[in-house]
Amino acid sequence: MVPSSATRLAASTASGADDAMMAKFNYFARETLISLRRNLLMTLAGILTVTVSLFLFGGIMLLSSVVDNGTEKWKGGVEEEIYMNVEATQSQIDGVQSRLTADRDVKSFKFISKEQALEEAKKLFKEDSDLFESISAADLPASFRVAPQRAELTETIADRFRSQPGVDEVNTASKAVKGLLSFTRWVRFLFIGLSLVLLASSLFLIVNTIRLATFARRREIEIMKLVGASNWFVRIPFMAEGLVQGLLGGGIAVGAVYLLKVLLANVLDNARTGIFNGWYVTSGDAARIGFIVLLLGAAIGLTGSIVGLRRFVKT
Repeated sequence: MVPSSATRLAASTASGADDAMMAKFNYFARETLISLRRNLLMTLAGILTVTVSLFLFGGIMLLSSVVDNGTEKWKGGVEEEIYMNVEATQSQIDGVQSRLTADRDVKSFKFISKEQALEEAKKLFKEDSDLFESISAADLPASFRVAPQRAELTETIADRFRSQPGVDEVNTASKAVKGLLSFTRWVRFLFIGLSLVLLASSLFLIVNTIRLATFARRREIEIMKLVGASNWFVRIPFMAEGLVQGLLGGGIAVGAVYLLKVLLANVLDNARTGIFNGWYVTSGDAARIGFIVLLLGAAIGLTGSIVGLRRFVKT
């Protein structure tokens, strides 16, 4: 079947639109590359600025993940001890055990019998074994070692069992828990504050870099506006330039963050004792932070180019 004139006209129009779109794309790509090459020093300065800022930001996030992982381990290990009266009956012990089983705020608990309490005491004071010559298991109270769902619930659980029949006292590490929670809270605030300062500095510097580039081409922009070029036609090459700088800087920062992750993992693996025992950082943490860093690099590049163009390209 021979195509009708209308079909040929539609095909010709679509082909012309595709050619025009391809021509615009080629123009934008060419102008972006020319601008990057023409302002090579400023381009390198912009990329380096984004790289350093985002690496510091990513490094802070990585260290924050290490602290979170380490303190979560601490929080998970927070325990309180419910001591029964020495004369507590079996029914009273069973009552406390039933309440602990039903309490949703209790993560786990362990019953310490009188005999087990004596064995633990002997191990703890093995250098003073003479202390236990006149002490038998019957002289010691049974107890429950309780781990809460969250460290913040330690005192709440203790208040529930202090008045329980057969309970003598409930010991908690309330001061240690409060200190731990306060420490982690202030560390997180510090990390967030430093991150915001670094991101603001990075954005400010990339804006100035784009402004220098647009100032160097201000006459060319004015001529393009005079011959009828739209604001977006003028903006796109500069936006692409900022995006390229942001992505390159972010990509290099991602590599640096991964290297930092490997270094931290090696250091933490060797720190098997002391305060850093059990602290760790995972590849998943590094991948998540790397993705955020790359997105921030692109966002900073685009935002910086748009802000930098406002002086020369009015809306």
